[in-house]
Amino acid sequence: MIIDKLIEACVAKQNPTVVGLDTRIEYVPEHIKDFYFADKVDMETACKSILDFNCRIIDAIYDIVPAVKLQMAYYEMYGWYGVKCFNDTAHYAKEKGLMVIGDVKRNDIGATAEAYATAYLGKTFLYEDVAKSAFDVDFITVNPYLGFDGIKPFLDICKLYDKGIFILVKTSNPSAGQIQDVITEGGKTVYQLVAQLVKDWGQDMIGELGYSSVGAVIGATYPQQLLQLRQDMKQTYFLIPGYGAQGGSAKDVINGFDQHGIGAIVNASRSIICAYKSTKWNKAFKPEKFYEAARCEAIDMRNDIATALIMRG
Repeated sequence: MIIDKLIEACVAKQNPTVVGLDTRIEYVPEHIKDFYFADKVDMETACKSILDFNCRIIDAIYDIVPAVKLQMAYYEMYGWYGVKCFNDTAHYAKEKGLMVIGDVKRNDIGATAEAYATAYLGKTFLYEDVAKSAFDVDFITVNPYLGFDGIKPFLDICKLYDKGIFILVKTSNPSAGQIQDVITEGGKTVYQLVAQLVKDWGQDMIGELGYSSVGAVIGATYPQQLLQLRQDMKQTYFLIPGYGAQGGSAKDVINGFDQHGIGAIVNASRSIICAYKSTKWNKAFKPEKFYEAARCEAIDMRNDIATALIMRG
């Protein structure tokens, strides 16, 4: 199953982290923008700049990380050129042997949910028995707000094409508790109820390594809830955002790992792809070497989490 491949990739590289390519044109160094904007400044040339930036980041980190995560919103900002950039970046990452998580947070019901699932995880039939992949990522993020009607189409496509999903459970943003922490009649919070549903939905997609291809998004910024959910969701793999720029630390994120040091993959985006701008690295690396700063930050993140896991015992 796809979840086994992700776990094996993390173990092979001794690195349970994912680099988020949440790229805006503002993050691209001036020398790249100057090259592409020499003749005109428009959506197309902006996306060529972003793709160049993304590919150089991938070249610098593909041997040390198992996966990248692409947040679709950052690409939709640039219209259809941005969507193409998303797809081209995903293809390039897969050519380099990386797994790709599409952070698209899609949800709807019935045929519309099936269309979303087909777009990102399946194949679209064009004529008779001819079917092609539109985006062909390995995992996507999914919003559970519409209940099982909005999840079943994704599960069906995952089973058909051996893909996976990460369902939002306890997100990292400060106002998440307005909905997720509300106490229900049974005495549990909304996120605890969603966690139970995610466990149930993933029961028939458990791989050989003990985890389901139906995973959960659990934020690093709520470490105690993360620890409790790890204890409650023993066969659910976690995608953990919030490390780095959002304030989550290695001490926080290790609450999402099991006793064997697996069970989660931790995302960092701006802290890695914009590392060359940080006070930590801007004296060591000029903007022209932005990808080397990204590599160093990715290595530091890997080592930070590894050290925290060792100290936990």
